[in-house]
Amino acid sequence: MERIVARYWMETAFPVEEAAATIAGEQSTGTFVAVPGETQALRERYAARMERVQDLGPVAQASLPGSGLPRHGKAERRAAEIELSWPLENMGTSLPNLLATVAGNLWELKALSGLRLLDLSLPAAFLDRYQGPQFGVAGTRSLTGVYDRPILGTILKPSVGMSAAETAAQVRMLAEAGVDFIKDDELQADGPHCPFAERAPAVLQVLEQHARRTGKRVMYAANITGEVDEMLARHDLVVQHGGTCVMVSMNSIGLPAMKVLRAHAKVAIHGHRNGWGLLGRSPAPGMSFVAFQKLWRLAGIDHTHVNGLSNKFCEPDDSVIASARACLTPMFAPPHPGCEVVPVFSSGQTARQAPATFAALGSTDLIFAAGGGILGHPAGPAAGVRSLQQAWEAAVLQIPLAKYAESHGELRVSLESFGG
Repeated sequence: MERIVARYWMETAFPVEEAAATIAGEQSTGTFVAVPGETQALRERYAARMERVQDLGPVAQASLPGSGLPRHGKAERRAAEIELSWPLENMGTSLPNLLATVAGNLWELKALSGLRLLDLSLPAAFLDRYQGPQFGVAGTRSLTGVYDRPILGTILKPSVGMSAAETAAQVRMLAEAGVDFIKDDELQADGPHCPFAERAPAVLQVLEQHARRTGKRVMYAANITGEVDEMLARHDLVVQHGGTCVMVSMNSIGLPAMKVLRAHAKVAIHGHRNGWGLLGRSPAPGMSFVAFQKLWRLAGIDHTHVNGLSNKFCEPDDSVIASARACLTPMFAPPHPGCEVVPVFSSGQTARQAPATFAALGSTDLIFAAGGGILGHPAGPAAGVRSLQQAWEAAVLQIPLAKYAESHGELRVSLESFGG
């Protein structure tokens, strides 16, 4: 029988295996007391199973308030890593019901003073219901015409406040500067000062004119986030005007809405993870992005944000790279689709982060999005774009940035301007 496997970090004052059994029972056949219907035959077929328990040793104090203590015996709070599995037939190939199983009524359990979902392993049967990414890495490269280096992008700023005409003018400037990818900010979807029905056609007209003049087609991720009917209509407007990408705020719309959009979509879907910190920032309650992104890859995104090295947020570099690697790692063994998606590096990125990003990831299959690193370059946005291109050339060639900057002026000015 096909099974779903979830890996957790756990903290408890109860015996570790007892606490793990509590989770398994709560999220499958059991409740707080034995009931007549839970027969041995039923448990053998439907109960969650403990696959692995690794004791990680004692912890000094509870990470979360409200946790309980055993009624009998000495309480010693310990951490552990556990793996639980469920038969697929418990919830079927349903991502919402999968989520209710592996991340449902767990964080409230009194036996636990900390819990974090670290990873998921899913049967390929989910591909019978979910389409996964339509474009992914190869398709996004084909749509942008960018090969053998990162896709260099930027975000429209100010986040809100510009009119449709002002937005289109900024897009013209950025396209002429040489960027490959431009996205709306997640805060700009359909505000009354910049309605989507005005902004998207105006921007896409500018990019169509640029493509006819230069042969370079810049990808624009238009933020279509909204109710399901609104998103589908906005998607159709993008397609009508020749666009190749739409953007959605994943946590705002939910997995079922993403599935509907993916089934309808004719363009790449850029998944923005805003709100991720609510799930991922704490080490005690929450979920790893490694697990989170698998759900959204199945639902159909083609790109997703992973933060960036030396970023402006709190996420450490090793977590950023782990997230990016996960996006590029196949979810299923051949002959099933790998469902790889493009990791998007952003948040305070400049030419300086290119070598460390390439060294850690070992790939150029990414979108490298810089706002200030392009727009803030003293010699202008075109020089900002060139500085990023030069930085990635140096990274791939394994030439120190300072050495490469001696013969590449835009890179030299970028290194001088954006500090160490």
